[in-house]
Amino acid sequence: MRGIQTARVEAAIRAAERRTSGELRVAVARFFLGRDVQRAAQKTFERLGMHRTKRRNGVLIFVAPLGRRCAVVADTAAHGAVEPTFWDGVVQKLVARFRTGDLTGGLEAGVQEIAERLAGPFPFEPGDVDELPNKVTR
Repeated sequence: MRGIQTARVEAAIRAAERRTSGELRVAVARFFLGRDVQRAAQKTFERLGMHRTKRRNGVLIFVAPLGRRCAVVADTAAHGAVEPTFWDGVVQKLVARFRTGDLTGGLEAGVQEIAERLAGPFPFEPGDVDELPNKVTR
């Protein structure tokens, strides 16, 4: 994916999921030019089955690189475990990094920030199963 080093992002996801039982994914919309990035992110969240995790703590970072836009969608338990403004703050930081052309670094930082916040209410425990793939998806 042009502009995003997927191996680095996937490594960040794996590292994050060693700190929290939360399930993180990154989806990149190659040609998204629509207006409602949040709606597209929600549809992608559902299409990827992220609402089917045992603890309902999945989080999707949805990226539209052409427009340097993104959205974060969290399942019910993850959403309820943090203040609502947290997700907007993550998006603002991602967009700021994207505007400088650092899509990969922005995604790595976003994944890390989400994992840090979810580690409290959803710590990684021995025997936790990785319920969702860690691959960056389209």
